[in-house]
Amino acid sequence: MAIKLKTAICQMRVTDDKIDNLNHARELIHTAARSGAGLVVLPEIFSVPYQTEIMAANAEIFPGPSTSFLSAVARQEGIILVGGSIPERGQDGKIYNTCYVFDDQGELIGKQQKLHLFDIDIPGQISFRESALLAAGNRLQIIKHKDLVFAVIICYDIRFPELARLAALEGAQVLVVPAAFNLTTGPAHWELLMRSRAVDNQLFVIAASPARNHAAKYQAWGHSLVADPWGTIISEAGIAEEIIYAELDFSLITKLRREMPLFLHRRTDIYDLHFKDRKEP
Repeated sequence: MAIKLKTAICQMRVTDDKIDNLNHARELIHTAARSGAGLVVLPEIFSVPYQTEIMAANAEIFPGPSTSFLSAVARQEGIILVGGSIPERGQDGKIYNTCYVFDDQGELIGKQQKLHLFDIDIPGQISFRESALLAAGNRLQIIKHKDLVFAVIICYDIRFPELARLAALEGAQVLVVPAAFNLTTGPAHWELLMRSRAVDNQLFVIAASPARNHAAKYQAWGHSLVADPWGTIISEAGIAEEIIYAELDFSLITKLRREMPLFLHRRTDIYDLHFKDRKEP
């Protein structure tokens, strides 16, 4: 088993021009691959701005321009490419926030639709309803490539610890989180949530945000990061466009789970008893 893997997050600045965004993503991915990254991650909704009206007009069926691009670049660069997410038009006609993952041969090895929709209203700060445009997915895929096992959890999904725990119980060594937290939720919870999910589940968390674009209607927080299973941030971006790198040492997972065996200490007898027929607060 490969013990270490170099990963890169392309914290790219997203503009109004889809073709320019794809071409620029290609440049960033190429730079990351040339720097030795075997796993490269793009941010949530990387091909168009994070605005419902723009996403609707640019929703793609599979295969489409963005997924064909991702497949070709993964093959050309010989990397595993986590394609952030794109607006996808499903066979049912609904629009989903979907991540496609391709291996070093350009083959599709994973597809994950956002499971929890970001419908919030914080008076005087931010109001947003993804459900006005998007439909929610209904399953979590565990992605396996050779010895690497990981799951993709998109943005708001990270706030639901049951989902991250499910991934860990299914063998995930890494949670990849394409996300676009905003200027209200970002400073409050971005780092906290990513580190918490890493510590809770003793795995790596790779959180990829778009860069801050001051001209955009939706302001992303930035600060892409990689947290290790101890909750230590081993790489972090600022708010501007940049590529950050981190080496994932999977022996750390084995070490920590041996020294602090959380999964062996779980009391599912108690959890199952208390959660049975439990009503929402």
